[in-house]
Amino acid sequence: MTYKNTVITGTGSYIPTKIIKNSEFFTYTFFEKDHTPIDKPGESVVEKFKDITGISERRWVEEDLNCSDIAVRAAKEAIKDADIDPETLDHIIVAHNFGDVIKDTIQTDIVPCLAARVKHILGINNPQCIAYDLIFGCPGWLQGIIQADSFIKTGLVKRCLVIGAETLSRVSEKHDRDTMIFSDGAGATVVEAREDNYQKGVLSHSMLTHSKEEAYYLYLGKSNAPDSDPKVRYIKMDGRKVYEYSITHVPKAIKAALDKTDIPVEKVKKILIHQANEKMDEAIVKRFFRLYRAKNDVSEIMPMNIYKLGNSSVATIPTLYDMLLKGNLENHSVQKDDIIIFASVGAGMNINALVYKQ
Repeated sequence: MTYKNTVITGTGSYIPTKIIKNSEFFTYTFFEKDHTPIDKPGESVVEKFKDITGISERRWVEEDLNCSDIAVRAAKEAIKDADIDPETLDHIIVAHNFGDVIKDTIQTDIVPCLAARVKHILGINNPQCIAYDLIFGCPGWLQGIIQADSFIKTGLVKRCLVIGAETLSRVSEKHDRDTMIFSDGAGATVVEAREDNYQKGVLSHSMLTHSKEEAYYLYLGKSNAPDSDPKVRYIKMDGRKVYEYSITHVPKAIKAALDKTDIPVEKVKKILIHQANEKMDEAIVKRFFRLYRAKNDVSEIMPMNIYKLGNSSVATIPTLYDMLLKGNLENHSVQKDDIIIFASVGAGMNINALVYKQ
C-alpha cells in the first residue's frame, strides 16, 4: 500500500540579534488599562512578570528590518535545508498578524501581502507559485501547515513554503507591562508531498474557533498612559481570560487530534506548543496527559525557548522546531519515526493541534 504523505523537508529561522534583557524594563513607568499607575518599583514588577511567564530576555528586530525581511531570511534557510529550487514552489503561505510595521509608525502595511513581498525578494519568476497571507492569531503558522497539508492531499499541490513571522515590538507600548512578553522572529518550513509504503509526516489535526465571548481577549487598544493619543493603538490582551481559556480548551484540542490516530499517548515524544507563557504551557500539557490519566515529565516532553526568545506569536513554534531539529535545544532531540504534537492558541480565539511523525 502506498501512502500520500505531507512531510516537512526543510526548516529555517531568523532570531534577531538585538537582545532585550528584563533589567532594561526596571526604569519603565507602567500603568494599568484604566490609566492608574502601577505603584510598585519597576524591578518588583519585572520580577513578578518573570515568575509568571518564565521570560528573562527577548529579541527585537533592528530598526532597518521589517516582518517581510526576516520572513525572507528564515525562508532562505528552509529552502537551502530542503535543497530545492524555489521556482518549484506551488504555494508561499506567510502567517503573521500585523504585516510590515516601520519603526515608530504603528501602522500596518499589508499591500502587497507579505507573501508577495517574500516571493519578490526571493526572485521567484514562476507565476504558478501562488503567494498569500494567513491571519489566524498566534496559531497562524500551524494553520498554514494544516492548509498546505489539505492542498497536498488533493494531489494538485506538491510543494509549499510556510512561514511564520512577526515583529511585535513594533505594536507594543512601553507603558503596558505586557510589552515584556512580546518579541520578534521568523520561522519557515518547506512542506512537500511524499509517497511511501508507510504513514509519516502530518497524521491528523484539530481546529477550534471561539468568537462569541472570546473574540476580543486580544485586540488593538489605546496606550495605558493617561496623556496618550487615543488614535494610536497597540496590542493588548486580557491575560487572565487568555490563560483560563487556554488551559480549558487547548488540552481537549490536542486530545482530539491524537484520538484521530491509533497512537497511544505514551508514544508521544515531544509536544511543541506556542511559547506564550511558561506556566500556562506547562498547565496545558499536564491537563492533556490528565485527560488520559497518564503521567509524564513535562520538562522532558515539552521543549521551551520562551525564557530567552519571548513570545513571537506565529514564529514561536517554527523557530522552536528548527532549533530542535538542528540540536540547538539543550536536553531535547528527536529521531526518525518519533511522534511530535504541535499545538497553539491565540487571538480569535483560535486553537489548533497537529500530530506529526518525524
